[in-house]
Amino acid sequence: MTSRVKPKYIVGIDLGTTNSAVAYANISSAKRYGTRSVKVLEIPQLVATSQVGSASMLPSSMYLPGEHDKRSAFRLPWTEGADPGYVVGQFAQTQGAKVPGRLVTSAKSWLSYGGVDRTAEILPWGAQQSVSKVSPVTASARFLEHITQAWNAAFPKALLADQEVVLTVPASFDDVARTLTVQAAADVGLRENLVLLEEPQAAFYDYFRSHASELAEAAEERLVLVVDVGGGTTDFTLIQIAWNTDGEAPVPDVRRIAIGDHILLGGDNMDLALAHVAEHRISGERGALDASRMGALVQSCRAAKEVLLSDPAEAPECFTVAIPGRGTKLVGGAQTCELTRDEVESAILDGFIPKTDITEHPQRTGRSALSAWGLPYASDPAITRHIAGFLSRHGDEDGPAVPAAILLNGGVFKGDAIRDRVIDTVCTWRRD
Repeated sequence: MTSRVKPKYIVGIDLGTTNSAVAYANISSAKRYGTRSVKVLEIPQLVATSQVGSASMLPSSMYLPGEHDKRSAFRLPWTEGADPGYVVGQFAQTQGAKVPGRLVTSAKSWLSYGGVDRTAEILPWGAQQSVSKVSPVTASARFLEHITQAWNAAFPKALLADQEVVLTVPASFDDVARTLTVQAAADVGLRENLVLLEEPQAAFYDYFRSHASELAEAAEERLVLVVDVGGGTTDFTLIQIAWNTDGEAPVPDVRRIAIGDHILLGGDNMDLALAHVAEHRISGERGALDASRMGALVQSCRAAKEVLLSDPAEAPECFTVAIPGRGTKLVGGAQTCELTRDEVESAILDGFIPKTDITEHPQRTGRSALSAWGLPYASDPAITRHIAGFLSRHGDEDGPAVPAAILLNGGVFKGDAIRDRVIDTVCTWRRD
């Protein structure tokens, strides 16, 4: 009989559609110092050919090398001389934007899509037959494998498989997606001490922790709306906070009262919408690119969005996006165009965060124009209309449920303009 190793750390893994991240705390220190003991793991990864760097986030991108790639250049310190059949992270993202048909992205969205066999080798979607594809489960496992190896390299005496691991998932994941997520973790040795936590609830716990004193002082019943917009999914959760004031200090009673449908809508859709703008500008027509070249253009437009919607004081006025050439003209045959900061912000705000009334709900327009890229994205891209529909479904005889507080979570809300638009729109729905 073998004895289990006592965990030294509690480790939280956000396995995201676009980026993944890891936070951790020494269990004994956390009991004494609370969240002050929480740290973010710097994840080693390839940032260029044969160049390793570390970053707080690991892009959830997987590049499958071709015959012209020098595989030895993809080695990491822990590969021990082996030539890997793939690379994940920053270099995978940038290389995949240059070479069409070899980049796996949005594995988390594919993992949640019941319309395909999620264990079948279908990614990269639309790639040529000569490319050795992987399944959504395998891709997810490869991201977790990289995280596990990075952790073990940093903590060789406290292997990740022996720690308390919390892995976040969308609240709207179905049972199959949750099971496959656990399978992906088990494939890399994360079997013991593994807990799944819904992402909106994780965000709420952090909010509640940081505002506990002021919430307890007010001791008011309030309804909190959590809007979690990630790279590939949009999740809504309603949480009711009530207080038991019979004792010396108010005791919170926190209940999750509703979660939304699984909506394939997020940063990926914004990137794809921008890619269609660029495609039309370069080629003069929409639909001119095959799936692999469109995939590379989407990666370029994702970079444009992230750069142009960053801090206004530092963001440039425009960004050049590119469609790679083919074969021997991979570099020389590239076509480019510029996207400006104003047009990117306008396209995202008007297309995805429009100002709406609470009576305006998602429009059923049939097959989404964006679903042609493989995934059945939401036919209505307006996140604000989806919020209105969710609140209306969970209201009462007096009308839709209107929250007293809004908690925004996800990388999409890093942009001030996007964050402010959601808050301003929902605030206009308040009952006076």
